[in-house]
Amino acid sequence: MIGELADGLVRGVGNVTDSVTGVFSDPVIRLGVTGLSRAGKTVFITSLVANLMDRGRMPQLQAAATGAIRTAYLQPQPDDTIPRFDYETHLAALTGAEPHWPDSTRAVSELRLSLKVQPSGLLGALSGPRTVHLDIVDYPGEWLLDLGLLDKSFADWSAETLQRLQTRTMARDFLAQLAATDPTANLDEPAAQALAAGFTDYLNAAREAGFSDCTPGRFLLPGELAGSPVLTFAPLPATEKPPRGSLWRECERRFEAYKRQVVKPFFRDHFAKIDRQVVLVDALGAIHAGPQALDDLRRAMADILGAFRPGRNAWLSTLLLGKRVEKILFAATKADHLHHTQHPRLTAIMTALMREAKDRADFAGAKTTAMSIAALRATVEETLTHDGRDLDCVRGTLLDSGKQAAMYPGELPQDPAHLLSAARAGRDTWLDGDYSIMRFAPARLTLKPGEGPPHIRLDKAAEFLIGDRLT
Repeated sequence: MIGELADGLVRGVGNVTDSVTGVFSDPVIRLGVTGLSRAGKTVFITSLVANLMDRGRMPQLQAAATGAIRTAYLQPQPDDTIPRFDYETHLAALTGAEPHWPDSTRAVSELRLSLKVQPSGLLGALSGPRTVHLDIVDYPGEWLLDLGLLDKSFADWSAETLQRLQTRTMARDFLAQLAATDPTANLDEPAAQALAAGFTDYLNAAREAGFSDCTPGRFLLPGELAGSPVLTFAPLPATEKPPRGSLWRECERRFEAYKRQVVKPFFRDHFAKIDRQVVLVDALGAIHAGPQALDDLRRAMADILGAFRPGRNAWLSTLLLGKRVEKILFAATKADHLHHTQHPRLTAIMTALMREAKDRADFAGAKTTAMSIAALRATVEETLTHDGRDLDCVRGTLLDSGKQAAMYPGELPQDPAHLLSAARAGRDTWLDGDYSIMRFAPARLTLKPGEGPPHIRLDKAAEFLIGDRLT
């Protein structure tokens, strides 16, 4: 308890220092970019920065359309202990002679983009241009899910996790391993390691199958913690008064250590400092994976939103209460996998999917919205005739074979409830449709001077997230 109070006091002093310093320095927008696996965080950041530096494709960003942004340039980031987001390498991967998708996010990184902005109005004309710093913080979505563990006990987390595993075929090996384990027996470290390894295998398989809630996230991205006791535990069935020194008690202790030594420092040092947030969601991938994966995504995103502490970020409330997220964008990525006529339906599904999370944020005063975007457009649209019927398709280069192919992914329903009701019911398959996706490689680009990479509604997303701070 004393440690909790001391940690809160230190964090409060840091918030006061940041707030007072901010009054006398250039304004800073701290934009958090997160999402679950394969949602496209790295591509989003790379394309956003490239299109803010060369703004020819950003008409819906008001400050770009009016010329208020005079120039944009990269600067050293303010946090010396956080790795720099490798923008140049990622941009080269996307725009080179042989374009390919960059590596996914595996750790926290940061990038500062400074924008020279000419304020509007008479006072703006008299004061001249000012500099607004955009600090982009990138972190793995797998770690984001861990924030939901902070309010759970080991018993609660175990019960919820084991209940989910009962219906998942990829969990059979771990469940068989668990059935042969006595949680009340004295701790045997090799046995505990084997159990944790079996659980990690399940988490990796579940992620590959399209499921979202794969906690603890560091089991998937252990980094320097690989093999440590803090990652050597697994969910166990409820046990009446487990004895000291038992496997159950040790797993409980390590679970609490994981929250205290891994999750809380991440929240304190990175997540709690964000004031604008974009949550990227591969909704099409979840739909393709089936009703259970879609419902898992809905529950996961609803559970984690409470950690954003959304609300209005007035200077006084920041000084007294700490930063709060002012705006949250829920973005369904890979909109280029659909013909534009289906984008409104994808956005409607995204809005319905995030309803629980969005209601929590709106209630707290944060501005939220849902969009369908593609940070880098990898396809072109075309209409093909099949069996006397016109099909609105997209065409691109297949990632696996390198061949050109046209795809008709199926028609999304006008009413999102047709999908979400089946997802909530836990059905194994969709009854009235087969929604397919292909994996496309990035297209070869020929960019004109002043143009960033092609995208879908990235400028609209930027306007929502930071447009009010650039006028």
